[in-house]
Amino acid sequence: MTVVITRLCQDCVDGACVDVCPCEAIVEHRPHDRASELPNQLFVNPDACITCNICIPECPWEAIYEEDDVPKAFASDIPLNRRSFEKSAEYHVPASKLSRGATSEEVENNRSKWLDAAARRAAG
Repeated sequence: MTVVITRLCQDCVDGACVDVCPCEAIVEHRPHDRASELPNQLFVNPDACITCNICIPECPWEAIYEEDDVPKAFASDIPLNRRSFEKSAEYHVPASKLSRGATSEEVENNRSKWLDAAARRAAG
C-alpha cells in the first residue's frame, strides 16, 4: 500500500509534502519536450513510497490519503497516480516547498469544487 495525492492538489501544488518526504517519493510530471497530459499536481511514486504517512498532515490542501482511505469521489485518482509513473523518466523531485500554503476557506472551496464536479459526473 502507498499514499495517493488526489486531485485536491491539482493547480494548488504547495509542496510542503516534498519537504518532509524521507525517500523523495513525491514528484512533479514535467516533460521537457511537450506539455504534460497529466494534471498540474504532485504524485507519489508507489515504488519509492514507504508509507510513513509523514506527508499526509503536511499537505495544506488535505489532498493526500492512504490508498485504502481515498474518498470515493476521488477513487479515480488511485489509478491516475499509478499510471502517472509509466513514464517516470519525465518526472523530477521538486527542490523545495513551491507555494505559500492555504487558508481553511481555500481548502474548503477547493474540496467543494471537486466534490461538486464528482456529483455532477455521477448524476450525468
